[in-house]
Amino acid sequence: MHKQHRQRMKKRFLSEGLKNFEPHNVLELLLFYSIPQKDTNETAHALIERFGSLSGVFDAPFEELMRVKGIKEHSATLIKLVPELAQRYSEDINKTDGDFLSTLSQIGDFFISKYIGVTKETVYLLLLDNKYKIIDCVKIHEGSVNSSSLTIRRLIETALERKAAMAVLAHNHPIGLPVPSPDDLFTTEEAARAFALMGINFLGHILVAGNKYVNLLKNDQQ
Repeated sequence: MHKQHRQRMKKRFLSEGLKNFEPHNVLELLLFYSIPQKDTNETAHALIERFGSLSGVFDAPFEELMRVKGIKEHSATLIKLVPELAQRYSEDINKTDGDFLSTLSQIGDFFISKYIGVTKETVYLLLLDNKYKIIDCVKIHEGSVNSSSLTIRRLIETALERKAAMAVLAHNHPIGLPVPSPDDLFTTEEAARAFALMGINFLGHILVAGNKYVNLLKNDQQ
């Protein structure tokens, strides 16, 4: 009976995708590939009940997933793989020719892809040459922009070390809206002044929340 049910679920997915699947059905189908011999429906329901939503399940810590009845190491690893795959897919499909980012829209899309599946506030520094080609995108640290780990000196040193002509600071709000805090705005102003003194063109400070972003330097909501 389980074998027939699994075949029906797989055929349904191949014919119509996941758009009409309930959240627990998505997890049930996914778990077929880590729990080969048992009914995964009950486990899928338990995951949704514990974490509240499909995204909540994928964003849950590995150790918390393992606390759900029926979830072992293979299943928890598979679940954590999904948002990472989504991020890599989005980064790849949004990649520009030759990795050039010459517009705010391209930079915003770049960071939206970068933050898919990221559940902690994380700060990046994007470095470009004078033709807008990506030199590097450096993870500065995990934590808020007012953390002691994030210093203007570190940003400048990183940019100078890689001989960048332009720089973009970015961080995310994993939960909530792309609404800047006073610390976010203060850091933006300090970074802009410091980069200007070094002759590096500071293009902005991108704040990402979900699929939305705002450039704090221009205060121009996208």
